[in-house]
Amino acid sequence: MSDTKTPPPPRGRGSALKPDSRFAEWQREHFDDGWDDAAETQPSAPATTLTEDKARSVITFNRSPDVPFDRSINPYRGCEHGCSYCFARPSHAYLGLSPGLDFETRLIWKPDAAARLREELARPGYRCAPIALGVNTDAWQPVERRLGVTRAILEVLVETRHPVSIVTKGVLIERDLDLLANLAADGLAQVMISITTLDNALARRMEPRAPTPARRLEMVAQLQQAGVPVGVLMAPLIPALNDHELERVLEAASAAGAQMAGYVLLRLPRELRALFSDWLQTHYPERSAHVLNRLRELRGGELNNAEFGKRMRGEGVIADLYAQRLRNIARRLGLNRLRRELDCSHFRPPRQPSPQMDLF
Repeated sequence: MSDTKTPPPPRGRGSALKPDSRFAEWQREHFDDGWDDAAETQPSAPATTLTEDKARSVITFNRSPDVPFDRSINPYRGCEHGCSYCFARPSHAYLGLSPGLDFETRLIWKPDAAARLREELARPGYRCAPIALGVNTDAWQPVERRLGVTRAILEVLVETRHPVSIVTKGVLIERDLDLLANLAADGLAQVMISITTLDNALARRMEPRAPTPARRLEMVAQLQQAGVPVGVLMAPLIPALNDHELERVLEAASAAGAQMAGYVLLRLPRELRALFSDWLQTHYPERSAHVLNRLRELRGGELNNAEFGKRMRGEGVIADLYAQRLRNIARRLGLNRLRRELDCSHFRPPRQPSPQMDLF
Protein backbone atom coordinates (compact mmCIF):
# COMPACT_ATOMS: atom_id res chain seq x y z
CA MET A 1 0.00 0.00 0.00
CA SER A 2 1.49 3.36 -1.05
CA ASP A 3 1.89 6.32 1.25
CA THR A 4 0.12 9.37 -0.19
CA LYS A 5 1.11 11.77 2.55
CA THR A 6 2.02 15.12 1.03
CA PRO A 7 5.38 16.75 1.77
CA PRO A 8 5.54 19.78 4.07
CA PRO A 9 5.18 23.24 2.50
CA PRO A 10 8.37 24.81 1.14
CA ARG A 11 10.01 27.12 3.66
CA GLY A 12 8.12 30.41 3.86
CA ARG A 13 5.16 29.15 1.82
CA GLY A 14 1.68 28.24 2.96
CA SER A 15 0.75 25.35 0.67
CA ALA A 16 2.58 22.13 -0.12
CA LEU A 17 0.06 21.16 -2.79
CA LYS A 18 -0.06 22.24 -6.39
CA PRO A 19 -3.38 21.00 -7.77
CA ASP A 20 -3.93 21.66 -11.44
CA SER A 21 -6.47 24.21 -12.63
CA ARG A 22 -9.96 22.72 -12.56
CA PHE A 23 -10.29 23.85 -16.17
CA ALA A 24 -7.32 21.75 -17.31
CA GLU A 25 -7.96 18.72 -19.51
CA TRP A 26 -6.17 16.47 -17.02
CA GLN A 27 -5.26 16.48 -13.34
CA ARG A 28 -2.10 15.32 -11.57
CA GLU A 29 -2.01 13.83 -8.09
CA HIS A 30 0.88 13.54 -5.63
CA PHE A 31 2.10 9.97 -5.19
CA ASP A 32 5.07 8.72 -3.17
CA ASP A 33 6.52 5.71 -4.99
CA GLY A 34 9.16 5.10 -2.36
CA TRP A 35 12.11 6.31 -4.43
CA ASP A 36 12.74 9.38 -2.36
CA ASP A 37 12.01 10.77 1.07
CA ALA A 38 10.21 13.87 -0.17
CA ALA A 39 7.57 13.45 2.53
CA GLU A 40 10.25 13.79 5.21
CA THR A 41 12.46 16.56 3.81
CA GLN A 42 11.98 20.29 3.55
CA PRO A 43 11.60 21.36 -0.11
CA SER A 44 13.59 24.33 -1.31
CA ALA A 45 11.69 27.62 -1.35
CA PRO A 46 10.41 28.48 -4.85
CA ALA A 47 11.00 32.02 -6.07
CA THR A 48 8.19 34.45 -6.85
CA THR A 49 7.61 35.10 -10.55
CA LEU A 50 5.68 38.04 -12.02
CA THR A 51 3.54 38.26 -15.16
CA GLU A 52 2.03 41.49 -16.48
CA ASP A 53 -1.72 41.81 -16.87
CA LYS A 54 -2.74 44.19 -19.65
CA ALA A 55 -6.36 44.48 -18.57
CA ARG A 56 -8.49 47.17 -20.20
CA SER A 57 -10.18 47.98 -16.89
CA VAL A 58 -9.30 47.72 -13.20
CA ILE A 59 -12.64 48.32 -11.46
CA THR A 60 -14.66 45.16 -10.86
CA PHE A 61 -18.36 45.57 -10.11
CA ASN A 62 -20.50 43.16 -8.07
CA ARG A 63 -24.11 42.80 -6.99
CA SER A 64 -23.52 40.75 -3.85
CA PRO A 65 -26.11 41.75 -1.22
CA ASP A 66 -23.90 40.71 1.72
CA VAL A 67 -20.85 42.86 1.03
CA PRO A 68 -20.80 46.61 1.81
CA PHE A 69 -19.44 47.74 -1.59
CA ASP A 70 -20.37 47.33 -5.23
CA ARG A 71 -16.92 47.88 -6.78
CA SER A 72 -13.34 46.91 -6.04
CA ILE A 73 -9.79 47.04 -7.37
CA ASN A 74 -7.23 44.26 -7.01
CA PRO A 75 -3.78 45.41 -8.20
CA TYR A 76 -2.48 41.83 -7.96
CA ARG A 77 -3.76 38.34 -8.65
CA GLY A 78 -2.19 35.84 -6.29
CA CYS A 79 -0.59 36.80 -2.99
CA GLU A 80 2.86 36.24 -1.50
CA HIS A 81 1.52 36.20 2.04
CA GLY A 82 0.64 32.55 1.39
CA CYS A 83 -2.28 32.39 3.83
CA SER A 84 -3.50 28.81 4.02
CA TYR A 85 -7.16 29.87 4.26
CA CYS A 86 -7.35 32.51 1.49
CA PHE A 87 -10.76 32.32 -0.23
CA ALA A 88 -9.22 33.85 -3.38
CA ARG A 89 -6.99 30.84 -4.09
CA PRO A 90 -9.50 29.16 -6.46
CA SER A 91 -9.47 32.26 -8.70
CA HIS A 92 -5.97 31.29 -9.89
CA ALA A 93 -7.54 28.39 -11.79
CA TYR A 94 -9.04 30.91 -14.24
CA LEU A 95 -5.46 31.75 -15.24
CA GLY A 96 -4.62 28.09 -15.87
CA LEU A 97 -2.54 28.07 -12.66
CA SER A 98 -2.71 26.10 -9.43
CA PRO A 99 -4.71 27.51 -6.49
CA GLY A 100 -2.05 25.95 -4.28
CA LEU A 101 1.61 26.86 -4.53
CA ASP A 102 1.17 28.83 -7.78
CA PHE A 103 -1.20 31.24 -6.02
CA GLU A 104 1.56 32.44 -3.74
CA THR A 105 4.53 32.17 -6.14
CA ARG A 106 3.18 33.07 -9.62
CA LEU A 107 1.73 36.54 -9.33
CA ILE A 108 -0.06 38.64 -11.94
CA TRP A 109 0.30 42.42 -11.68
CA LYS A 110 -1.21 45.40 -13.46
CA PRO A 111 1.54 47.90 -14.36
CA ASP A 112 -0.85 50.39 -15.96
CA ALA A 113 -3.60 50.06 -13.33
CA ALA A 114 -3.47 53.76 -12.40
CA ALA A 115 -3.80 54.83 -16.04
CA ARG A 116 -6.78 52.51 -16.58
CA LEU A 117 -8.37 53.84 -13.38
CA ARG A 118 -8.05 57.44 -14.57
CA GLU A 119 -9.80 56.49 -17.81
CA GLU A 120 -12.66 54.77 -16.00
CA LEU A 121 -13.20 57.60 -13.52
CA ALA A 122 -13.22 60.11 -16.39
CA ARG A 123 -16.05 58.41 -18.27
CA PRO A 124 -19.18 60.59 -18.48
CA GLY A 125 -21.41 57.83 -17.10
CA TYR A 126 -19.30 57.07 -14.04
CA ARG A 127 -21.11 57.50 -10.72
CA CYS A 128 -18.98 57.75 -7.61
CA ALA A 129 -19.28 55.15 -4.83
CA PRO A 130 -16.60 53.83 -2.45
CA ILE A 131 -14.03 51.54 -4.02
CA ALA A 132 -12.80 48.57 -1.99
CA LEU A 133 -9.06 48.24 -2.55
CA GLY A 134 -7.37 44.85 -2.26
CA VAL A 135 -10.36 42.63 -1.49
CA ASN A 136 -9.34 39.34 -3.11
CA THR A 137 -5.59 39.65 -2.62
CA ASP A 138 -3.60 42.04 -0.47
CA ALA A 139 -2.78 45.31 -2.21
CA TRP A 140 0.22 45.83 0.13
CA GLN A 141 1.80 42.39 -0.20
CA PRO A 142 5.63 42.23 -0.36
CA VAL A 143 6.04 42.78 -4.14
CA GLU A 144 4.28 46.15 -3.85
CA ARG A 145 7.45 47.52 -2.29
CA ARG A 146 9.24 47.46 -5.65
CA LEU A 147 6.28 47.65 -8.05
CA GLY A 148 4.30 50.51 -6.46
CA VAL A 149 1.03 49.74 -8.24
CA THR A 150 -1.13 50.33 -5.17
CA ARG A 151 0.46 53.67 -4.36
CA ALA A 152 -0.11 54.84 -7.94
CA ILE A 153 -3.79 53.91 -7.60
CA LEU A 154 -4.03 55.81 -4.32
CA GLU A 155 -2.52 58.88 -5.97
CA VAL A 156 -5.34 58.86 -8.53
CA LEU A 157 -7.91 58.53 -5.75
CA VAL A 158 -6.36 61.48 -3.91
CA GLU A 159 -6.37 63.57 -7.08
CA THR A 160 -10.03 62.79 -7.79
CA ARG A 161 -11.13 62.86 -4.12
CA HIS A 162 -12.60 59.39 -4.52
CA PRO A 163 -13.57 57.41 -1.37
CA VAL A 164 -11.82 54.11 -0.67
CA SER A 165 -12.15 51.31 1.87
CA ILE A 166 -9.25 48.97 2.54
CA VAL A 167 -8.58 45.56 4.10
CA THR A 168 -4.94 44.58 4.49
CA LYS A 169 -2.39 42.84 6.65
CA GLY A 170 0.56 44.36 4.76
CA VAL A 171 2.85 46.56 6.82
CA LEU A 172 3.76 48.50 3.68
CA ILE A 173 0.54 50.47 4.07
CA GLU A 174 2.50 52.67 6.49
CA ARG A 175 4.48 53.94 3.48
CA ASP A 176 1.24 55.47 2.19
CA LEU A 177 0.09 57.18 5.38
CA ASP A 178 0.50 60.57 3.69
CA LEU A 179 -2.05 59.71 1.00
CA LEU A 180 -4.44 57.97 3.36
CA ALA A 181 -4.37 60.84 5.85
CA ASN A 182 -5.08 63.25 2.98
CA LEU A 183 -8.18 61.24 2.02
CA ALA A 184 -9.28 60.68 5.61
CA ALA A 185 -9.30 64.43 6.27
CA ASP A 186 -12.34 64.66 3.97
CA GLY A 187 -13.97 61.43 5.14
CA LEU A 188 -12.76 59.53 2.10
CA ALA A 189 -10.86 56.57 3.60
CA GLN A 190 -11.10 53.86 6.19
CA VAL A 191 -8.87 50.83 6.80
CA MET A 192 -9.48 47.43 8.36
CA ILE A 193 -6.37 45.53 9.45
CA SER A 194 -6.69 41.76 9.27
CA ILE A 195 -5.60 40.12 12.53
CA THR A 196 -6.51 36.44 12.82
CA THR A 197 -4.60 35.46 15.96
CA LEU A 198 -2.23 36.71 18.65
CA ASP A 199 -0.45 33.34 18.70
CA ASN A 200 2.86 33.77 16.86
CA ALA A 201 3.26 30.03 16.21
CA LEU A 202 -0.20 29.75 14.65
CA ALA A 203 0.31 32.92 12.62
CA ARG A 204 3.67 31.69 11.29
CA ARG A 205 2.10 28.46 10.03
CA MET A 206 -1.15 29.97 8.80
CA GLU A 207 0.19 33.21 7.22
CA PRO A 208 3.89 32.47 6.56
CA ARG A 209 4.87 35.75 4.84
CA ALA A 210 2.54 38.16 6.60
CA PRO A 211 3.65 40.52 9.40
CA THR A 212 3.48 39.19 12.96
CA PRO A 213 0.34 39.87 15.03
CA ALA A 214 2.25 42.41 17.16
CA ARG A 215 3.42 44.24 14.05
CA ARG A 216 -0.12 44.46 12.76
CA LEU A 217 -1.24 46.00 16.03
CA GLU A 218 1.48 48.61 15.47
CA MET A 219 -0.08 49.30 12.08
CA VAL A 220 -3.41 49.97 13.79
CA ALA A 221 -1.71 52.49 16.08
CA GLN A 222 0.11 54.20 13.19
CA LEU A 223 -3.10 54.62 11.18
CA GLN A 224 -5.01 55.92 14.20
CA GLN A 225 -2.28 58.45 14.97
CA ALA A 226 -2.35 59.62 11.34
CA GLY A 227 -6.07 60.34 11.63
CA VAL A 228 -7.21 57.44 9.45
CA PRO A 229 -10.32 55.62 10.73
CA VAL A 230 -9.10 52.09 11.45
CA GLY A 231 -10.59 48.84 12.61
CA VAL A 232 -9.71 45.18 12.89
CA LEU A 233 -11.19 42.31 10.94
CA MET A 234 -10.74 38.81 12.32
CA ALA A 235 -10.98 37.03 9.00
CA PRO A 236 -11.29 34.19 8.99
CA LEU A 237 -12.73 33.04 12.26
CA ILE A 238 -11.89 29.32 12.31
CA PRO A 239 -13.84 27.06 14.66
CA ALA A 240 -11.71 25.14 17.19
CA LEU A 241 -8.55 26.84 15.93
CA ASN A 242 -8.67 30.61 16.55
CA ASP A 243 -12.29 31.32 17.50
CA HIS A 244 -11.43 31.29 21.21
CA GLU A 245 -9.24 34.38 20.59
CA LEU A 246 -12.02 36.70 19.39
CA GLU A 247 -12.19 38.71 22.63
CA ARG A 248 -8.40 38.83 23.07
CA VAL A 249 -7.79 40.05 19.53
CA LEU A 250 -10.40 42.79 19.82
CA GLU A 251 -9.12 43.89 23.23
CA ALA A 252 -5.59 44.22 21.84
CA ALA A 253 -6.88 46.05 18.78
CA SER A 254 -8.92 48.47 20.85
CA ALA A 255 -5.90 49.23 23.03
CA ALA A 256 -3.93 50.01 19.86
CA GLY A 257 -6.57 52.50 18.66
CA ALA A 258 -9.07 50.49 16.60
CA GLN A 259 -12.53 52.00 16.38
CA MET A 260 -14.27 49.22 14.42
CA ALA A 261 -14.25 45.43 14.56
CA GLY A 262 -15.73 42.50 12.69
CA TYR A 263 -15.14 38.91 11.67
CA VAL A 264 -15.77 36.60 8.71
CA LEU A 265 -16.27 32.87 9.15
CA LEU A 266 -13.82 30.61 7.31
CA ARG A 267 -14.90 30.03 3.70
CA LEU A 268 -13.68 27.01 1.73
CA PRO A 269 -14.80 27.37 -1.91
CA ARG A 270 -13.77 24.83 -4.56
CA GLU A 271 -10.12 23.71 -4.33
CA LEU A 272 -9.68 25.40 -0.98
CA ARG A 273 -11.52 22.54 0.73
CA ALA A 274 -8.70 20.12 -0.08
CA LEU A 275 -5.94 22.70 0.35
CA PHE A 276 -7.02 23.79 3.82
CA SER A 277 -7.81 20.23 4.92
CA ASP A 278 -4.28 19.20 3.90
CA TRP A 279 -2.80 22.19 5.76
CA LEU A 280 -4.73 21.21 8.89
CA GLN A 281 -3.58 17.60 8.66
CA THR A 282 0.02 18.75 8.21
CA HIS A 283 0.16 21.25 11.07
CA TYR A 284 -2.62 20.22 13.47
CA PRO A 285 -3.40 16.53 12.82
CA GLU A 286 -4.76 15.98 16.32
CA ARG A 287 -7.56 18.54 15.84
CA SER A 288 -8.06 18.44 12.07
CA ALA A 289 -11.24 16.34 12.17
CA HIS A 290 -12.69 18.46 14.99
CA VAL A 291 -12.13 21.74 13.10
CA LEU A 292 -13.77 20.40 9.93
CA ASN A 293 -16.70 18.82 11.78
CA ARG A 294 -17.36 22.04 13.66
CA LEU A 295 -17.23 23.94 10.36
CA ARG A 296 -19.83 21.54 8.92
CA GLU A 297 -22.10 22.41 11.85
CA LEU A 298 -21.83 26.05 10.81
CA ARG A 299 -22.31 25.30 7.11
CA GLY A 300 -25.43 23.13 7.11
CA GLY A 301 -23.47 19.88 6.96
CA GLU A 302 -21.06 20.99 4.23
CA LEU A 303 -17.56 22.50 4.35
CA ASN A 304 -18.76 25.51 2.38
CA ASN A 305 -22.01 27.33 1.76
CA ALA A 306 -21.96 30.15 -0.78
CA GLU A 307 -25.52 31.30 -0.04
CA PHE A 308 -25.78 35.06 0.42
CA GLY A 309 -26.45 35.97 4.04
CA LYS A 310 -24.87 32.76 5.33
CA ARG A 311 -21.45 32.58 3.65
CA MET A 312 -19.88 35.28 5.84
CA ARG A 313 -21.39 34.30 9.22
CA GLY A 314 -22.59 30.69 8.99
CA GLU A 315 -25.82 29.41 10.53
CA GLY A 316 -27.03 27.68 13.65
CA VAL A 317 -26.37 27.93 17.37
CA ILE A 318 -22.60 28.37 17.11
CA ALA A 319 -22.95 31.11 14.48
CA ASP A 320 -25.42 32.93 16.74
CA LEU A 321 -22.97 32.63 19.62
CA TYR A 322 -20.16 34.17 17.53
CA ALA A 323 -22.40 37.13 16.66
CA GLN A 324 -23.39 37.57 20.31
CA ARG A 325 -19.75 37.48 21.42
CA LEU A 326 -18.86 40.19 18.89
CA ARG A 327 -21.72 42.41 20.04
CA ASN A 328 -20.81 42.00 23.69
CA ILE A 329 -17.09 42.69 23.33
CA ALA A 330 -17.71 45.61 20.96
CA ARG A 331 -20.14 47.14 23.42
CA ARG A 332 -17.72 46.75 26.31
CA LEU A 333 -14.81 48.25 24.38
CA GLY A 334 -16.80 51.00 22.67
CA LEU A 335 -16.20 49.62 19.18
CA ASN A 336 -18.58 50.08 16.23
CA ARG A 337 -20.34 52.97 17.95
CA LEU A 338 -20.50 55.11 14.83
CA ARG A 339 -21.47 53.91 11.39
CA ARG A 340 -19.09 55.72 9.07
CA GLU A 341 -20.30 56.48 5.57
CA LEU A 342 -17.55 57.53 3.18
CA ASP A 343 -18.27 60.87 1.53
CA CYS A 344 -18.81 60.83 -2.25
CA SER A 345 -19.61 64.53 -2.58
CA HIS A 346 -15.97 65.59 -3.07
CA PHE A 347 -15.45 63.49 -6.21
CA ARG A 348 -14.11 65.30 -9.27
CA PRO A 349 -13.37 63.39 -12.48
CA PRO A 350 -9.72 63.38 -13.51
CA ARG A 351 -8.65 65.86 -16.11
CA GLN A 352 -7.54 64.26 -19.33
CA PRO A 353 -4.24 65.36 -20.92
CA SER A 354 -4.78 68.19 -23.40
CA PRO A 355 -2.40 70.04 -25.76
CA GLN A 356 -4.26 73.26 -24.94
CA MET A 357 -2.74 75.30 -22.11
CA ASP A 358 -4.80 76.49 -19.15
CA LEU A 359 -6.08 80.04 -19.41
CA PHE A 360 -5.15 80.72 -15.77
